[in-house]
Amino acid sequence: MTHLSNNTLASLATIATPTYDRSRLRPGIAHFGVGNFHRAHQAVYIDRYLSRPGSEGWGIVGIGVSDGDSSRAKAQKFAEQDCLYTLTEFDPSGTAESRVIGSIIDYLHAPSEPTAVLDALSDPELRIVTLTITEGGYFTDESTGGFAAEADDIRHDANSDVPRTVFGFLVRALARRRDVGVAPFTVVSCDNLPGNGDAARRAVVGLAQMIDETLAKWIDGNAGFPNSMVDRVAPYVPDTDIAWLSERTGIQDQMPVTTESYLQWVIEDDFPTGRPDLASVGVEFTEDVRPYEEVKLRLLNASHVLLAYPSLLAGYRVVHQAMNDPVINTLLETFMTRDAIPVLEGTTDIDLAAYSHSVRRRFGNPAIGDQLLRIATDGAAKIPTFHTPLVTHQLATGADYRREAFLLACYQRYLGGVDDNGELFDVSEPTLSAAERAIADDVSCGALRIGAFGELGLTDNAAFLEEFRRMARSLRENGALQTIRLHVIG
Repeated sequence: MTHLSNNTLASLATIATPTYDRSRLRPGIAHFGVGNFHRAHQAVYIDRYLSRPGSEGWGIVGIGVSDGDSSRAKAQKFAEQDCLYTLTEFDPSGTAESRVIGSIIDYLHAPSEPTAVLDALSDPELRIVTLTITEGGYFTDESTGGFAAEADDIRHDANSDVPRTVFGFLVRALARRRDVGVAPFTVVSCDNLPGNGDAARRAVVGLAQMIDETLAKWIDGNAGFPNSMVDRVAPYVPDTDIAWLSERTGIQDQMPVTTESYLQWVIEDDFPTGRPDLASVGVEFTEDVRPYEEVKLRLLNASHVLLAYPSLLAGYRVVHQAMNDPVINTLLETFMTRDAIPVLEGTTDIDLAAYSHSVRRRFGNPAIGDQLLRIATDGAAKIPTFHTPLVTHQLATGADYRREAFLLACYQRYLGGVDDNGELFDVSEPTLSAAERAIADDVSCGALRIGAFGELGLTDNAAFLEEFRRMARSLRENGALQTIRLHVIG
């Protein structure tokens, strides 16, 4: 079996490899958060683009901000493989195709080498910085929707030249660029967050204001923060799959990525210092990303979240297994048809019924093996992001809100970490504070009072509160699947 590195690329006969000369690549893009999604999404588009003549200046420098043993081990793997990795795409029909991706040309571990990160971000040739830092990573104040300036890490970064956060690195690097007369880079968020570019601008400018008001004005007036919409499933790859993929490709790869065949990226065309011609490799540029964003958020992301919690409670752990259950499948179809599509109709030219069908087909792809626990992680941030607009609309119009009450009741029960069969599972809620977790332990209505849920005043709506409690009682007495049959899809 061949170890994956620059030295062995030419000898790989069983798999497609980069057609460009990696030794000629220069960094034009930096990316924070080099997880599986980035490596299956943006890095793939750039890999395609680098095969075009004159594209050598758009290589990617990956940057990791998290500390700890796993983060340092990840940096070591990137170094050992010269930042190369294999990508295997699975079509819903079962067809698989593997190739080596070479668009990431360097990887920096920020806690270990902060100066190197700042130097890379200050390079005049680097013109774009992209982010996948999760929906909850933008330091948004839940009560005001503004910048959470009082967060401990933000206060640290406002008073230190050695940042802890992504935004600390961005602001310090932008200050360097301004001081030597270099234009600011464009910041592109690739997180599943409505108005993700606006959120990135708010965080960068907000932190800059704490350091230097004139710097903040310079950034706000000169840097680009386009909103974008991204779509592709890239699940966690367990050790057993790593071994299987190595056998399949004949390549010893410590960090392979698996993904579906579907791929989409829509970006507002706001790049003051230039960008690669990514439209030539399938990226869609637009003046306004919101119509695309709304369709995806309401039909795909909201459905993903609705799928996760009752499926976990019913004993499932993998997405496609849950989708094979006709009760779960009908739940999603009912949600899309009765709840999401009526809100979206008239706002876009996209065929919503066809899109909904494609989403369910993608969820049912057996080759992906996406973990329900991955989707359920950080529900305190995800559920409000994807479901608050819908439940707000339902309460304002008198529409049927049973499935929203059911989702929140499932989330309440999920926090207990035990499914309907008595099996334990891990609960990961990184943005849920200890105080909020204590509130959530109130099984009568705790989930309605934490984080952004509390801002909706759901406990003050007697009818919604009673529906939530009815769902919660049925979950305790009947389990998730029977509750869906009795109260949710009829």
